[in-house]
Amino acid sequence: MSTSKALKNIRKPNEMLLLTIFMTIFLTELLFFTWCRVQTVGAGYEISIQAKRHQDLITLKNNLKVEMARLRSPERIAKIAKNQFGLITPTPEQMIIIP
Repeated sequence: MSTSKALKNIRKPNEMLLLTIFMTIFLTELLFFTWCRVQTVGAGYEISIQAKRHQDLITLKNNLKVEMARLRSPERIAKIAKNQFGLITPTPEQMIIIP
C-alpha cells in the first residue's frame, strides 16, 4: 500500500501542473478573444463616425456648389455692377470694335 500511495502523491502534482497549464492557456485565449472583440467593436464605431463625417462633408460640398452658382449668376453680377459701382451697359457709340 505504501507504494501505491507514493505513486498517487507523485501523480497528483503532475495532474495539478497539467490542470494549471490548461487553465492558463484557456484564460489567455479568453482574454485574447475579448481583446479582439473590443478592438473590432471600436473599429466599427470609428467607421460609423467617419461615414457620418463623410456624409456631412458631401452635404456641405453640395451646399457650397449651390451657393457658388448663386453668387456667379449674371443677374446678380449685373445688379451689383449697376448699384454699387454705377456701371451701365455701353451704348453702340461707346463700343470700339478691334479688328
